[in-house]
Amino acid sequence: MSLRVMPHDSILGATVVGLDLADPRTDAELELIRHSMATYGFLRFPDQNLQEQHMVNFASEFGSLEINVATTNRDVPFPQVMTLSNILEDGVKIGFSDAGQGWHTDMSYSKPIALANMLYGVKVPVRDGEPLGDTQFADMALAYDMLPDNVKAKIANLSAEHDFNKFWEMMRAKPGSDRPPLTDEQRTEKPPVVHPIVMRHPVSRRRILYCNPGYATRIIGLSMDESDDLLNLLFEHQLQERFFYSFKWTERDVLLFDNIRTLHNAVPDYKAHEHRLLKRCQVMADEVVKFSEENSFVYAD
Repeated sequence: MSLRVMPHDSILGATVVGLDLADPRTDAELELIRHSMATYGFLRFPDQNLQEQHMVNFASEFGSLEINVATTNRDVPFPQVMTLSNILEDGVKIGFSDAGQGWHTDMSYSKPIALANMLYGVKVPVRDGEPLGDTQFADMALAYDMLPDNVKAKIANLSAEHDFNKFWEMMRAKPGSDRPPLTDEQRTEKPPVVHPIVMRHPVSRRRILYCNPGYATRIIGLSMDESDDLLNLLFEHQLQERFFYSFKWTERDVLLFDNIRTLHNAVPDYKAHEHRLLKRCQVMADEVVKFSEENSFVYAD
């Protein structure tokens, strides 16, 4: 079967069939995937059977892979692959059970930012025949398009600070969290960074509202009161349900989603005995965006 991209009947998403991600890809297939992800926000590759090596091989074709600052054991064959799971082995968690539970954009706290996230559904909890643990998406291209003209004009040349510690502390404050505070070394590795609030997507060139409630802390050049008011306005706007799509997992699904085009949120509607296990690779945008020392960016050639 040849590769086909089938758009979903929704504001985001398409399913890609005819491609085994354990096999090598052609340049034409990679280019189609790259542009389809920018067009549809996320791509679903169903019925995959992958090892971590396959994940790294596929994800790295779109950019360099991040090793997350929260990864404590990097002496493993593939430290670029993070485990997201609520499963206990001998009473010890085998991954981050609360990862992604709150609206955010991965790696907006970093320079360079992330282009894409690859998730592989190894175990999906099901109750009464319905899958649990949806991954929700919000379309920030559409959110920008729907902003009032006066707000577009106000934010056109503004930038916001993004801080990894903001989301980390939000997770630590949740009941039952066992996350420790970030160490001084971790804080030093990921200091706050500054990005434009309005960004042109490096592939589609659409304007994106690049400012998320998970990591954005303040707007540069405004007083704290002005900054808080404008951030709250943007957060309230971008989290309207008209921009949402909720993806329901099937085991062996692979999701490749656009971290510039979308926000996402993991829905924790499953219990401890309802096991969920995803594997993740984070693709940085270093092949499509170049960053200056002043934290501004230009498009790569």
